[in-house]
Amino acid sequence: MNKRQALVAAALAGVCAANASASGQMGTAAADQEKCFGIAKAGQNDCGTSVHGCAGQAAVDNDPAEWKMVPKGSCEKAGGKLTEPKAQQPRQDK
Repeated sequence: MNKRQALVAAALAGVCAANASASGQMGTAAADQEKCFGIAKAGQNDCGTSVHGCAGQAAVDNDPAEWKMVPKGSCEKAGGKLTEPKAQQPRQDK
């Protein structure tokens, strides 16, 4: 990784962190909310995964590793899961 790539990566990480903390997504859930895996639509996830590090970067609808905060008790009714899936291999887009 050259200096330019490192600078761009650091800038993107800073923007993602600023967005997440400004919208209250840095790991603090409201008492009436829960993480729901597998229901986020493309671009509407709440936080990062092993594939990417920011909210709003889900590539496909209903990816099992992507999650959203939902009202307690509504996750499984919406078809989601309360537990994170086992580690997945990063996608290699071609």
